[in-house]
Amino acid sequence: MSNINELFWNASLTEIKQGYVYRETDEAYTCLICGKRFACGIIHPMNGTLYESRKAVERHIVDGHGSVFAFLLPLEKKLTGLTDHQKNLLESFHAGRSDADTAKALGTSTSTIRNHRFQLRERQKQAKIFLALMELLQEKNRSHGDFITIPRTARQVDERFAITEQENADILREYFPQGPEGPLRNLPVKEKRRVAILRHLVAFFDPEVRYTEQQVNEILKRFHPDCAMLRRNLIEYGFLDRVADGSAYWVKMA
Repeated sequence: MSNINELFWNASLTEIKQGYVYRETDEAYTCLICGKRFACGIIHPMNGTLYESRKAVERHIVDGHGSVFAFLLPLEKKLTGLTDHQKNLLESFHAGRSDADTAKALGTSTSTIRNHRFQLRERQKQAKIFLALMELLQEKNRSHGDFITIPRTARQVDERFAITEQENADILREYFPQGPEGPLRNLPVKEKRRVAILRHLVAFFDPEVRYTEQQVNEILKRFHPDCAMLRRNLIEYGFLDRVADGSAYWVKMA
């Protein structure tokens, strides 16, 4: 159960909860549990019923995996941090059993079950603070230091993405010959250069704003007429995120 694919680890909390991701570059919905893809623009027959891609992946998760909860709960302790007893509690709570029924099933008292509920809620609060601290730390690292850091959703985070400030300045000078406000000469094939350019482009978006696709395109058109190409790359490399139907885009914080 510990063999979880990289797509899962790169997914947001919302995507993990729903069990699938949509990637504009693939034009498909992908199950985070098994990696099965459901291409857009295709009707998918399942058990005698026809589904569009998003509904198909949702149906697939129910039919093939039961639920996201059913997949996550049995994961080993090094991934969940949960003891077997805590897993039994969560399973009972998820099933909607009362504290009294849970206590009877587990051979303990109702007051003990209530105490466990309290402890789990406290742990949830701690987890939220920990996630906030880690995101703040990563934001701090992005804005300070000798190296450009890349969001965790980048396709392949390896040595190609280690860009010094001097390298970054040289790349921008080469590909924005008229200045950093644009236009962009072209999007290079070499990924180190491409990442430097995408990082520069995302700086023109307000992290506090949710944009429509048209608004994203208007910002990118000032740099290159193929705004769809730039938009896809910003999504693919983890600089922008979006809702599945494309109705909202925002700056992706690592």
